[in-house]
Amino acid sequence: MDPLEALLAERACERLVLDFVHRLDLGEPASVAGLFTEDGVWRWPEGDRLVEGRAALGAYFGARPADRLSRRVMANVLVTVDSPTEARATSYFTTYRVDGHTGGMVPAGPPVQIGHYEDTFRRVDGAWLLSTRTLFLPFGGPTPRQRPSAA
Repeated sequence: MDPLEALLAERACERLVLDFVHRLDLGEPASVAGLFTEDGVWRWPEGDRLVEGRAALGAYFGARPADRLSRRVMANVLVTVDSPTEARATSYFTTYRVDGHTGGMVPAGPPVQIGHYEDTFRRVDGAWLLSTRTLFLPFGGPTPRQRPSAA
């Protein structure tokens, strides 16, 4: 790959990392499925979750409670392009979340999750897509009232 191709691939993959959390927080959560390959996989080893395939991903993320207010802060996005059709990334996130939100501003609380994603990407028909996304939560995690997901 020439340097410009590699740079464009890195940026496309970084954009996917950011688009994912943007859609969860401010968009239509089920639409994150469109950022994955048809056989894409979401893994959360510590939560014993595995969701495979675009349709299942849409249903999984689409089940996010309508009264959930969340904001994720992404940082340290490091993309490595391995070939013209494959790349990988690690990115850190901090999640602030309130379940049962009925509107308006709420007092800021501590983050509920701090962790990182490990992603693989594939270029399909000229577009970069997530192939796998694995969630790691060394800090925080769901309370008993919260659904065990990063959605």
